[in-house]
Amino acid sequence: MIEEAAHVVQVEGAEVWVETERRSTCSSCSARSGCGTGALSQALGKRRNRVRVLSQLPLQVGDQVVIGIHEQALVRGSLAVYAVPLVLLLLGALAGDLGAGLFLWQSAELASTLLGLGGLAAGLWWLRRFTEQIKTNENYQPLVLRRANVTLEMNAIK
Repeated sequence: MIEEAAHVVQVEGAEVWVETERRSTCSSCSARSGCGTGALSQALGKRRNRVRVLSQLPLQVGDQVVIGIHEQALVRGSLAVYAVPLVLLLLGALAGDLGAGLFLWQSAELASTLLGLGGLAAGLWWLRRFTEQIKTNENYQPLVLRRANVTLEMNAIK
């Protein structure tokens, strides 16, 4: 489970809207002065992300919570977003090139481009259907795991 601290900003029954703050580890890195990522992080500043999460806890606006998402949901979601459209783009371009090699059409470049774009469009269409299917699947939704201040109080008692 991948965890992140968050701040509750809105409660709507079993759904809670939280804000998380983007963090950077650049301050602890030895290459921070010459790194493009560090410069980009400084230029963009601290940005808050608003996320809808599911919760079974009674929460109020202002509560500090720890949210989490399953690792496999993150990996599968990343593969769906990045790999599927890219693979279909490449397969379409390859089909165009092979088709031109078999004299099915005259211009290999045009065929590769058109079939590659067709593959990309098919990948994006599939991605839209996939996201509609997982929108209500609890395995892909971030969850409120616990209150953050409760964890701190428990550690103080021990």
